[in-house]
Amino acid sequence: MDKKSLIEKIFNEGKKQGLGDMEVYYSSGRSLSLKVFKKELDGYSLSESEGISLRGVYNGKMGYSYSEKVDESSIELLVRNVIENATIIDSDDEEYIYEGSKEYREIKIFNEALEKVEESDKIKFVKQLEFEALSLDKRVESVDSCVYGDGYGEAIISNTKGLYLHDKSNIAYTYVQVVAKEGNDIKTGLAYRTGNDFSKFDPKEIAKEAVDEATALLGAKSVKSGDYPIIIRNNAAADLLESFSSIFSAENVQKDLSLLKGKLGQKIGSDKFTLIDDPYLKEGLSSKSFDGEGVACKYKKVIDKGVLKTYLHNLKTAKKDGIETTGNASKGSYKSSIDISPSNFYVEKGEKTLDEMISEIGSGIMITELQGLHSGLNSISGDFSLAALGYEIKDGKIIGPVEQITVAGNYFEMIKNIEDVGSDLKFGLPGEAYIGSPSLKIKKLAIAGE
Repeated sequence: MDKKSLIEKIFNEGKKQGLGDMEVYYSSGRSLSLKVFKKELDGYSLSESEGISLRGVYNGKMGYSYSEKVDESSIELLVRNVIENATIIDSDDEEYIYEGSKEYREIKIFNEALEKVEESDKIKFVKQLEFEALSLDKRVESVDSCVYGDGYGEAIISNTKGLYLHDKSNIAYTYVQVVAKEGNDIKTGLAYRTGNDFSKFDPKEIAKEAVDEATALLGAKSVKSGDYPIIIRNNAAADLLESFSSIFSAENVQKDLSLLKGKLGQKIGSDKFTLIDDPYLKEGLSSKSFDGEGVACKYKKVIDKGVLKTYLHNLKTAKKDGIETTGNASKGSYKSSIDISPSNFYVEKGEKTLDEMISEIGSGIMITELQGLHSGLNSISGDFSLAALGYEIKDGKIIGPVEQITVAGNYFEMIKNIEDVGSDLKFGLPGEAYIGSPSLKIKKLAIAGE
């Protein structure tokens, strides 16, 4: 049975059982992961998922249910579970089914060519990546991880108000982590690529980046404790932004879980700091035309030259604040409830290169890696204290690698102290969102070292 016919039968059964407005969410996907170790395929995982969920209003309450069976046999169970769920729910939050936006922008985020790449070519690629990493430098002792993965996802949202939306996307990713050794000194280096164009993945280029990262850190030393001018390199800045991204959720603001409450229209960051949520970003891995509630997505500057312009809303939080939703409702799968997340979320790049920013520092530190992001920070207070790796800067030049240091500060204060933003925008590996940043030059942060 085709999806439209099945959805119509679900709605008809729901009406018979006394449900009011209803919405069906269908999702399916496939993911492949290949891992190579010592020239052999060491890990192979291919998984597929499919399911359907129903939410509907019963006696003024929203009930939820889902099923992994996408056929007529699931209809009665879906409707019955919605009624039971709505009956026992005790939330006073008002939820409703969205009738649809006036228009939706077409987004092409599915690359047919990726689906046609032979699995043998993917295996050949990841084996070549490991080979290149081991061949580039004698100090490379081993390759810890060498992985290629890809997958696709499809979603349908349909409701009793006449809305029917369909979305399909695919992505590919690869990463390699090498171990370099010199004497008793051991360092690791990581490089990764993401996208949905397999032809752009160059094993030599990726391997070289990982090897250069590891070997450049050999011989690292600590530095004296103190306050230093800091450059947080693009990848580390993106990781830090991801760790604090929840502070921009309107739900967290309304629950007093974000210090941004009451700060709309206020200056909360440097003039150099502009934070964008762009669901239409070309080659953005979280690009989409509609959100998890069927609302048309919107380009927005969350922070514009240091001024907080908006929080990220879904329908429920927007209604509480008496405004329009920003189109940031998220639904991880057919099993998930409605949440809030950004799409392609990034700091707008500046004009200076990383080298130009380094040349402006008399004595400082460039942070290239932050460790312990899940345990060493508090997203509510903004405080962080994180182990870090990087390089010492003297007279505008890098003089050597740095280790055994901790960088500490407060995120809300840090974004006020941004002196410059680089031109080297880089995104991390995609998760619930696709988060990126250029390198950031910070007036000062506390470094604990020797």
